[in-house]
Amino acid sequence: MQLARPIGALALMCSLSGCADGMPIFAGKTSDETEVSRRGGNFVQPEGEATSQVISTLLERRSLLAEDTVYNAVAEAAVAASARASEAELISAKLRAEAESKNWLPSIGPSVSLTDLGDLVAGMLIQQVLFDNGRRKAERAFAAADVEVAAVNLSVDMNERVEDAVGLYLAGLRGDEKAAYNSRALTQMQEFRRIVAGRVDGGLSDRSDLNVVDSKINGMRNARTTAQDAATTARAELTAMTGESFSEKPGKLDLGTPPDTTQYLSVLKSQAVANRGVAEAVIGRAGLLPQIAAAGNVTSDGSGAGLTLDLAEPLGLGTGSALKAIEVSKEAARRQIGESEEDARRSYSRQVQRLASYRRQTAETASLARASRETYRLFKAQFEAGQRPVMDVVSIYEELVQREQDHIEAKYEVVLIQLMLASDMGLLADGDKI
Repeated sequence: MQLARPIGALALMCSLSGCADGMPIFAGKTSDETEVSRRGGNFVQPEGEATSQVISTLLERRSLLAEDTVYNAVAEAAVAASARASEAELISAKLRAEAESKNWLPSIGPSVSLTDLGDLVAGMLIQQVLFDNGRRKAERAFAAADVEVAAVNLSVDMNERVEDAVGLYLAGLRGDEKAAYNSRALTQMQEFRRIVAGRVDGGLSDRSDLNVVDSKINGMRNARTTAQDAATTARAELTAMTGESFSEKPGKLDLGTPPDTTQYLSVLKSQAVANRGVAEAVIGRAGLLPQIAAAGNVTSDGSGAGLTLDLAEPLGLGTGSALKAIEVSKEAARRQIGESEEDARRSYSRQVQRLASYRRQTAETASLARASRETYRLFKAQFEAGQRPVMDVVSIYEELVQREQDHIEAKYEVVLIQLMLASDMGLLADGDKI
């Protein structure tokens, strides 16, 4: 009979563990748990439910960088060379969620007690929570939302890394293009200096004209050196970042504008953080309310079982206010989503307007450069015909060089803004490859 009593206690605990998530009175979702599930999508559950909506959305993201292009090669190299600290955080969060997914099972631990006769009695204590106001379900929801937050952080980190890498690659291209144009401009300006120097030596021009030309040459030489240094620095940083060098030029500079229907990563993160905040509030609320548990103790002297009613925190005069504060914290967590969505809309509108502005500037500077080039050809022809002084030609040529530089700057700004938009939306790396 002594053997039957421990077996009976174990059988009782096993049956109670089934009641914890099975019987409607104990397993049915409270209003707080329903809210967590409704707002958080599919959380990790012991039964193994579907993947969360946030993670599914991340996995479906596709890169705007076309395959078989140098842009995609730079992106893949950047992702491959990443230390991926955020990936380790995601793995840790997934393991925590897996651990929490079993929190509905009975807990088993040793127990040691001292009898009235001074003897120590060792045994095994088995405890199963029957009703906890949704605490354990909320703990599972919290762990699942923690995985979502870590997943979004990983996507943000990888997209920002690709943005940095492609931005460095573009900085190298821009520096090269500026330096190459300044080199051609210097060659032409040196020819103007030769003509002015001859006129000065012949007494046809003042020495100040030669000083003006020398000043313009020094400015162009400095601009060329600055552009070369910028290109060299960007490439050195990109090589240090990826371990590779990229000498190929893109077939098309433009990346394309990301679709405005794609949700910002910041909004996805705010949703995951809000889900976690709501779950945390449910956990806090449950800690202020009583819970019912069944306990069984198996020792060498026999076994026993019973029900317990306890509080994680004692009731006090401030308990009501504490419960209200928890409810307000849930509302605050939900409102963070709205604020994040507003910030995302403002950021998208601002970047789209900047993109339109730089596209307009690209077209305008190209048109102005064409006009300056035509004027320069006219002035040069007039100078060669003896109808215009050389300094007029020098001035119009300097204007042409400046407008060409403005055109180069504007067209690269367009690509950088497109790159920033794609990064904010998580469209610089395939979600299932991160």
